[in-house]
Amino acid sequence: MSSIQEYESQSGKLIPVFRVEINTRPDDAERLLDAIFKVHPLAVGAYERNATVTAQGAETGRPGEQTVTRIHNKDFEADGTEVYPSVELKVSFERDMQLLQKIMEAVLHAHQYEEPIIHVREEWASRANYTPRNDNPNRWWNDGRGTPEMVSLDQSRR
Repeated sequence: MSSIQEYESQSGKLIPVFRVEINTRPDDAERLLDAIFKVHPLAVGAYERNATVTAQGAETGRPGEQTVTRIHNKDFEADGTEVYPSVELKVSFERDMQLLQKIMEAVLHAHQYEEPIIHVREEWASRANYTPRNDNPNRWWNDGRGTPEMVSLDQSRR
């Protein structure tokens, strides 16, 4: 094996993907994921709508005079630093430029900011040799713990 394109093992392989990381308000992560899902199923193996949402952190910026903050917020002070709650929504999908364009358009339309922070990376993602009857003792259906307790992405629904 001379390159990552040729990687394949008994347990699986690697495929080329785009990974899109979107900074957003915590209460908008699920809405943005819904917008992406209308364009693409975000499939990994037999599962759809696969994404990661990070724990809440903070996003900071210093808007200038010509921003929508100035136009729509009469209390805005030019050159003042603003800090807001933020999470990062991460999705990946096959490396296809037309699909990337559709997903970016869906995100930019659905996002609450006029200039959202979005990173796009070319990466490789693992795909396991899926075996639903796998007897590996580390799999959740064999380890006695079952699936983890579910959480809500949309904090406004709590």
